[in-house]
Amino acid sequence: MNPTHICPVCRSNEIDIFFTLHNVPVFCNVLYTDKEKALRAQKGNIVLGFCETCGHIYNYAFDPGLLQYSEKYENSLHFSPRFQQYSEQLVKSLYEKYDLNGKTIIDIGCGKGDFLKQICRIGNNRGIGFDPSYERQRHDDVSDLDLTFIKDLYKEKYSDYVADLICCRHVLEHVESPNDFIKTVTESSSKSGATLFFEVPNALFTIEDLAIWDLIYEHCSYFTADSLTYLFELNGYKKKNIQATFNDQFLTIEAVHAANEKAPDFGNTGSIGILKGKVTAFSKKYAAKFAKWRDVLMERKAKKSKGVVWGAGSKGVSFLNLLNNACDIEYAVDINPNKTGKYIAGSGQQIVRPEFLADYQPDYVIIMNPIYIDEIRNQLSELGVDADIYIDDKSLETLLVENYDKPD
Repeated sequence: MNPTHICPVCRSNEIDIFFTLHNVPVFCNVLYTDKEKALRAQKGNIVLGFCETCGHIYNYAFDPGLLQYSEKYENSLHFSPRFQQYSEQLVKSLYEKYDLNGKTIIDIGCGKGDFLKQICRIGNNRGIGFDPSYERQRHDDVSDLDLTFIKDLYKEKYSDYVADLICCRHVLEHVESPNDFIKTVTESSSKSGATLFFEVPNALFTIEDLAIWDLIYEHCSYFTADSLTYLFELNGYKKKNIQATFNDQFLTIEAVHAANEKAPDFGNTGSIGILKGKVTAFSKKYAAKFAKWRDVLMERKAKKSKGVVWGAGSKGVSFLNLLNNACDIEYAVDINPNKTGKYIAGSGQQIVRPEFLADYQPDYVIIMNPIYIDEIRNQLSELGVDADIYIDDKSLETLLVENYDKPD
């Protein structure tokens, strides 16, 4: 424990540094058109600290100066039917719960605008999106919608923009000072009484279910239900609902500002103590899972098997960088056409469309996220690819899929 380490959520110095990764790409979601440039991608270190007061996990070694978001940032998941289904269900739920008809919706970190377009279309709503990575040319079917996009990070100067619902999905984990960020959002939400809807990766899924490839430099914060609740209550919000979604991979919170809301006093609650035990055990479990994957890949390499990784997002990029020396994998597959032909930062694999596999005929396919296994299996079958399928899940006993139950 080091008293010079300060939690970015609750400002406690009760911090346990429990895990370190060196030389990981600072951007997993910025790809390269040139392989040599991809191999020389900027790298940084991850040093995870656990706050024993609020349960927050963060990268103590994070340097925001290494990151600059632009149109080159590409992390859209909306090309996946499985993710589209999730997004549509989420939009419908918010629409019904908050009567989103003719309302104003702010989307902080709107990416390419997919979600904002969906939620505005369902109820003829007005949408305002903030994101430096937004690309207007990606949407040619929005002339019937009242949409405004601001190609900038959301900051204090935009607090005059008010809305009925303020959404912020998969942004908070990128913010070095979440407290300051929520205070900025509050300047807007308190004026209109807006409900906030935030979505972040679920740190418990990473720590307990060993989604170890989710540890990336872009994410300086890893929220548990405890630390996410603490953050909002600390800033005067009443929590309306918090839940794990997308097969427990995400956490969502809905909250409204209440000026007289008492600041939380967590102390060392039982849930924090349980989480501490899981954090303490994480390094050994990480090492065991990493070793299992290394052995599988080295065995395949010795047999000169051709393999591909399916999923050129954060998980795939992290996996290939950390295990690149153990394998001869040349390609990563992704259904997002905006990634086709580009190269993975740090490890240099080229990204190809699924159709590429019909001719390439890999001996094995590694699926980085088990939630997509059914749609991937269907595509492999349609392409006539008869390959062994490996899947990354929490099991350390076996990685080769023979029979896999469909996710809920």
